[in-house]
Amino acid sequence: MYTYKNLNIIGTSHIAIQSIKEVEQVILDIKPNIVALELDPKRFQSLIHKKKTKLRLRDIEKVGFKGFLFNALGAWIENKLGKSVGILPGSEMKKAVETAYKVKADLALIDQDIEITLKKLSQTLTWKEKFRFLIDILKSLFATKKNNINIDLTKVPDEKMISILTNQVKKRYPSFYKVLIKDRNFFMAKALYNLMNKDTSKTIVAVVGAGHEKDLISIIKIHDTV
Repeated sequence: MYTYKNLNIIGTSHIAIQSIKEVEQVILDIKPNIVALELDPKRFQSLIHKKKTKLRLRDIEKVGFKGFLFNALGAWIENKLGKSVGILPGSEMKKAVETAYKVKADLALIDQDIEITLKKLSQTLTWKEKFRFLIDILKSLFATKKNNINIDLTKVPDEKMISILTNQVKKRYPSFYKVLIKDRNFFMAKALYNLMNKDTSKTIVAVVGAGHEKDLISIIKIHDTV
């Protein structure tokens, strides 16, 4: 967990039992005034009402063809990995919501609208990157145990592993990195900065995907110096 002023950030894995336990324990211990989630309103409603937000063919006009394909493939992979460990994707976010209600904390949704993110991805993702992505997925599905990186899906990857994976994404998929990581970090950091300064007496716990924490803190610190 990372802490800066009245902000505490937990980095999670969306299918790790460790994340579910940590999110619950941190919120119960800190009893924050606000629990901020890496969700937009659409994904929040889907989570709360247990409805899968599948994009339909008619949504291609909204998010673009490449964004549509990425969303479908990403959801399939996440669900497949989730089934392998017996955890529904997003369970740690749901636990954060449940625990926030227990401690009477307000909820704040800090992520960018998923349709905007996917549309940006469609506009910037090159077909070369898309081809690389498909090849890498196929390689991972048919790789032997000797070639696989040993990752325990029930736990959040450590900082070293996250750094390795992030650097690989940045190198092989620069558009993907910019839209899904860099741009969203700026969006979420601004939202958190506004929450922190709206009332500095209020304590915030933010629940975000592992790997976002350091950049969020760094961007918020830059805002503090402006």
